[in-house]
Amino acid sequence: MGHATLGVGLTTATARTILGSGQTTGRAEQAAQRLGEAIRLGLILDGERLPSEVQLSEQLGIATVTLREALAALREQGLIVTRRGRGGGTFARSPQVELPDSPPLRLLDFSTHDIRELGDHRAAISGMAAQLAAQRALPEEIANLYRQVERFRAATTASHRRRADTQFTIEVAAAAQSSRLAREELALRAEVGDLLWLERSDADHEVSASSRAELVDAIRRSDPRRSRELAEHHVAADTRRLLAARLELDDPRQHDTNRIRWPR
Repeated sequence: MGHATLGVGLTTATARTILGSGQTTGRAEQAAQRLGEAIRLGLILDGERLPSEVQLSEQLGIATVTLREALAALREQGLIVTRRGRGGGTFARSPQVELPDSPPLRLLDFSTHDIRELGDHRAAISGMAAQLAAQRALPEEIANLYRQVERFRAATTASHRRRADTQFTIEVAAAAQSSRLAREELALRAEVGDLLWLERSDADHEVSASSRAELVDAIRRSDPRRSRELAEHHVAADTRRLLAARLELDDPRQHDTNRIRWPR
């Protein structure tokens, strides 16, 4: 499915999470950092045409001249490209880096205690976001969440699945009408998102897609308790996988001979 069909990308709700209000210094640098992060995480899709400078500056709550400085920095980084003429505009260029087939050594930066604490943090944020979404989500936001599930289900590579799952998570927080929760989710995904989608089989992916659809069903039914339970269950499963991977990296006998068996 194409981007237009799924209706994903830089939605207004997503844009609000990229740049928080109340900042008074370093606005161009901050806008460039957060827009770049959104492109790398897949919140802005590869090849997606950005809104006009006037529209994007309004979405982000910054002056047009500030946005132009930020876009210039992103061009230097190769994260956007501007084309002139008919059909032109500014387009995102997402880094085409596939996830490795085995846990990267970056996982060694996390102790098992760190992973458990990270899981607690994620459960608190995602659980509350899902609970509030069930209480506050508008019909069009629920429809958008179903589209995000379909984008996730249609993804075929680990990198695309990670990006689709990131956007789904951010959009749940946006449906909770909480820019703070959405920004927390964005920060957490920037910290650990590439580690969450290693060694997943197609069967695992289908289970994940179905569980996310179940979460949206609970949000649509305005069932905050069940929504929170499902969100916390997703995080608990991620935490178990990360712990298993981290423990295996500690065992030198496993490094070259066996692949990790992920708990489901």
